[in-house]
Amino acid sequence: MKRTWWKEAVVYQVYWRSFYDSDGDGVGDLQGVIEKLDYIQHLGADVIWLNPCYESPDKDNGYDISNYYAIMEKAGTMKTWETLLDEVHKRGMKLIMDLVVNHTSDQHPWFIESRSSRDNPKRDWYIWRDKPNNWRSYFTPSAWEYDELTGQYYFHSFAAEQPDLNWKNPEVRQEIYKMMRFWLDKGIDGFRLDAIALLAKPEGFPDAADPNDICYLANNPGLHEYLREMHEQVFRHYDIFTVGEVAFVSPEEGLKYVAEDRRELNMLFHFQVCDEMPSWEPLRFKQIQKHWYDVLWGKGWNSQFLNNHDHTRQVTRYGNDKEYRVESAKLLGTMLHTLPGTPYIYQGEEIGMTGVRFSSIDDYNDIAMKNKYKEEIAKGKDPQEVLESLQPLSRDNSRTPMQWDDSPNAGFTTGTPWIKVNPNYKEINVKQALQDKNSVYYYYQKLIQLRKENPVMVYGTFCDYTENEPYIYAYTRELDDVRWLIVLNHCDHANDYELPGSLAAYKREVVLGNYLDIQENGNVLHMRPHEARIYRLI
Repeated sequence: MKRTWWKEAVVYQVYWRSFYDSDGDGVGDLQGVIEKLDYIQHLGADVIWLNPCYESPDKDNGYDISNYYAIMEKAGTMKTWETLLDEVHKRGMKLIMDLVVNHTSDQHPWFIESRSSRDNPKRDWYIWRDKPNNWRSYFTPSAWEYDELTGQYYFHSFAAEQPDLNWKNPEVRQEIYKMMRFWLDKGIDGFRLDAIALLAKPEGFPDAADPNDICYLANNPGLHEYLREMHEQVFRHYDIFTVGEVAFVSPEEGLKYVAEDRRELNMLFHFQVCDEMPSWEPLRFKQIQKHWYDVLWGKGWNSQFLNNHDHTRQVTRYGNDKEYRVESAKLLGTMLHTLPGTPYIYQGEEIGMTGVRFSSIDDYNDIAMKNKYKEEIAKGKDPQEVLESLQPLSRDNSRTPMQWDDSPNAGFTTGTPWIKVNPNYKEINVKQALQDKNSVYYYYQKLIQLRKENPVMVYGTFCDYTENEPYIYAYTRELDDVRWLIVLNHCDHANDYELPGSLAAYKREVVLGNYLDIQENGNVLHMRPHEARIYRLI
């Protein structure tokens, strides 16, 4: 297997508007990221993934771009961004930019021109039709918005303020490639490509049998031709890595994106776990991991994550964020850093930050949640029941401000934060974590260091010994003559795990565990609630 720096990396995602506010306006900014770079470096992460900071009306927190070549005023200036890039590189880290090329803002000059008249030269840069089909978008009941000026509907996979670009138009593609080269020439180290599976649209836009199953938005014919062209004209000319956000994809389809002989993308985020598992389902999780490993291993590269800016914090969704929060957070970290693929850390994950439950819809900012709330209320449903049904998976669970200390607003801002701080910030914060040698933070630091020092965590083969076990997850990673065993008790009660004969034959040396002592009797491991262990087998 070819070895590369990005396979060996650990990526730290910075959702900058919630990271650190340097000027007291209540919104995090790029200067705030600069001021906290030493914190990220001390953790040990190699790469920073920066969420979109391009000029934007901010209808969808920067994922509605109105100028690809400028920095949003809330975030800072181009000079500040350039300083950030320089400071990241000075620390031996790398920076990848989040880039949205499936759609723009409706305030982008391209769309303003496109909607100005039916015969405008940029009319065909977007998708216009006389009649809509029955598709819905991610955020709204219809994927089509009527435009009175020209009497046609335009297509949007997300909010109405986010019209989709027409990738069939070669002029659009060339303009996008030009913009990509602009940022790469500035020295960034790659892109996280938002909604990349949506670029190609089905010919003719036929009605869907079930419009609520929006998988018709993704993985359509022509997509991989666009990605190979993108790679040929842009990516192959730079020493970078690219990771695509790929929705509704099976491992077999996912391989088409990342197979090293296809020359498209280096890595992908698939959402099979997040889409199919609202809560923890151990047997399903193991099936998903094994299937992706079997299809991708030796051919293409995967990522490992359970939360990000769009998905509820992992210790709340897939762990226990109450009586076993610390142990659970460490177990989830152990799992993600030892399974095959590149681990991604979402800001605050490394201190065990949790999801939140605001009491009013007015306290939420998530456009997808607010639109769904309005849609359900319009059907006559009870407002409180609707709110409670939407809270667990609201994107705002992960967007509350980073909890730096126990001072007002968690040390995030001296002003009024753009979104409320999680009330538990006085107990869960960076200051507390850095003072506790047994904190989640220092455990993550150890995991990252182990990955740097032990190629088996990156390139080792994977074998699951507990496919049918409901609580214990035990698997090995093996490279050359090095063999590691990872054992996880992912539940709220203790369990014993008796090693099978093939593993019992080895002597065991503890590499890392999330409890201070190890309890075992011969080849029977006494696993406490949410206990995680890494062994070296000798």
